[in-house]
Amino acid sequence: MLRTGSRFAHNGLTDQHIMSHELIKREYVHRGRILDLSRSRFMSGAKGEVEIEIVHHNGGAGTLPLFDDGTVALVRQWRYPLGRYSLEIAAGRIEPGHSPEDTAGRELEEELGYRARELRKIGEFFVAPGYCEERLFVYLATGLEASEQKLDDDEEIEVVRMPFAEALDRVHSGEIDDAKSIITILLAAKVDRSKK
Repeated sequence: MLRTGSRFAHNGLTDQHIMSHELIKREYVHRGRILDLSRSRFMSGAKGEVEIEIVHHNGGAGTLPLFDDGTVALVRQWRYPLGRYSLEIAAGRIEPGHSPEDTAGRELEEELGYRARELRKIGEFFVAPGYCEERLFVYLATGLEASEQKLDDDEEIEVVRMPFAEALDRVHSGEIDDAKSIITILLAAKVDRSKK
């Protein structure tokens, strides 16, 4: 049985009790190439027996390449669930046995066609903790050299290069509306980008 418990202390607020949730049963209703879906029953100390659907995912990593001239590169790619193109950072799933940094470097080369001398981790976050285990790690890539794109069969990607300030403006205007890309660009805005 899985037990989870934590004592919260965040922003000066403290939860005075320990919350306990025990996994009773997990039934996988889908096992896929990218994700699994389970119907999971827990015993909650506060609510009794609860059932939730959970998306199980290895996690992912993405990277924002910053060039010496202050420009960055994003990918414009077709997103089938949206039925349109989306402007995003290069990112992908962490494969078993690979680290987040390995994944970020792989996606930089596969999707954008660049290698980096330095990958600096600038953040990590859960994508949708209400129903999904996926954690995403994001990096700022510098010391870039051209390589070769190696796209997956289902990827249709255009590399879009622009000044960093323009990418930030596109976040604020809503043109960049992909969560991982918004978070990465906003985090990168707080990083001392002169350290390359």
